[in-house]
Amino acid sequence: MIKSLNLYVANLAVLNVKFHNLHWNVVGPQFIPLHQFSETAYEGFFESYDAVAELIKMRGEFPVGNLKEVLSLTTVKELGNESYTTSQMLSIMKEDFEGLISLATSIRGEADAKNDFTVVAVMEDEIAKYEKHIWFIKSMQA
Repeated sequence: MIKSLNLYVANLAVLNVKFHNLHWNVVGPQFIPLHQFSETAYEGFFESYDAVAELIKMRGEFPVGNLKEVLSLTTVKELGNESYTTSQMLSIMKEDFEGLISLATSIRGEADAKNDFTVVAVMEDEIAKYEKHIWFIKSMQA
């Protein structure tokens, strides 16, 4: 489970940077709300990054703590430094939130099998948070 938690930490670290990129480079008619939404998301990634790393420490292990390791573990697709339309941004964000839900669901299952209810609870909160973000995105895409 520690390996999966470290993958989650690595993905959050890369998503923090990726969503900053989107935040800075979004263009289009929904600029202001998406600029704000991406800021909320990357601030949330940082909070989750710290919380999940602390779960790893609480289990006597070491969280991934350097960029070389983060980049060797992550499954997040990075972006180039360019402009992104609001439509592109929403699609990218939705895909990344879905990836986090998938990974958190898998970790939740591992934790449940080990009766690690703290990790179960944290992952359930993560899933709920990203499901709400996806709802927001779908509502903006309608």
